[in-house]
Amino acid sequence: MQREPIFIIAEAGVNHNGDMALARQLIDRAAEAGADAVKFQTFRAEEIVTGSAQKADYQKAVSGAGESQFEMLKKLELDVNAHTLLMDHCRARCIAFLSTPFDAQSLDMLIDMGVPVIKVPSGEITNLPYLRRVGAKGLPVILSTGMATLDEVRDAVTVLTRAGTPTARITVLHCNTQYPTPMADANLRAMATLAETFPECRVGYSDHTPGITCAVAAAAMGATVIEKHFTLDKTLPGPDHAASMDPSELTDMVRSVREVELALGDGVKQPSPSERANIDIARRFLVAAAPIKAGETFSEANVAARRTGCGGVSPMRWDEVMGLPAKRDFQPGEGIEL
Repeated sequence: MQREPIFIIAEAGVNHNGDMALARQLIDRAAEAGADAVKFQTFRAEEIVTGSAQKADYQKAVSGAGESQFEMLKKLELDVNAHTLLMDHCRARCIAFLSTPFDAQSLDMLIDMGVPVIKVPSGEITNLPYLRRVGAKGLPVILSTGMATLDEVRDAVTVLTRAGTPTARITVLHCNTQYPTPMADANLRAMATLAETFPECRVGYSDHTPGITCAVAAAAMGATVIEKHFTLDKTLPGPDHAASMDPSELTDMVRSVREVELALGDGVKQPSPSERANIDIARRFLVAAAPIKAGETFSEANVAARRTGCGGVSPMRWDEVMGLPAKRDFQPGEGIEL
């Protein structure tokens, strides 16, 4: 059965660095790469983190340990006007605009602006009030599951469904939140566990490993959504640039995922259109191994299986053919007829 195309999200996140010109360029590059959507992050720093909270180790490594997490996030906020401008630019570039809301006010703002999907980040998978508010919207939900146990994922899905979002509208993304994720920690087989545990949900992959290998493998394993961070330049200042793809890698990933989709096919085992002509060339057919007179009995002594280049009687009918009388004369090498 042919399935729907994989939905590819180019995760711009906060890689705009608070610069609208940079944000527009991210949209342009995502559209040029062939992604289905470009996703940003919508938040108010004071609703996410306390003033004394430290940054993650990977954030300290790339953006310094001198500022707090609050100070870092405050510089990366996008207001309503910025969202409107970015949505308009996405519309002009024919790519879907998405953004992850990190708090109730941001969620409501995005809903009012008409986002078609709510993306729940990994860090909010244990935030009961937030999940209830998301579930009550009834929109399709993409749920990232980084850092979560299977029971925590199950609890989050239950909260969303009880609040009003049917399981069929939930896509569960396997994810690891370490930037970058070591290959040994990617654990792509967890996608199969999620699919088995939540058969009514779709399953996908949010990738933070280096390169495109895991994203392409996830496509082959049945991911319906693939999300990957990208940046214009990995050397730019900011928490996520170093662990993101550049535009060239994003283009390669999209192309490779689409090639995997083509290669997966419809699952029906039958000759493909491109190989049907090879059947007459590569397969053997029954031919006369010696002169055969009309009425003479076909036998192992006068019949053989050879490539004829033009088809004929299949050797799978050998037992049926043995003992039958020839209807006419056959010369050696000539395909027999029944």
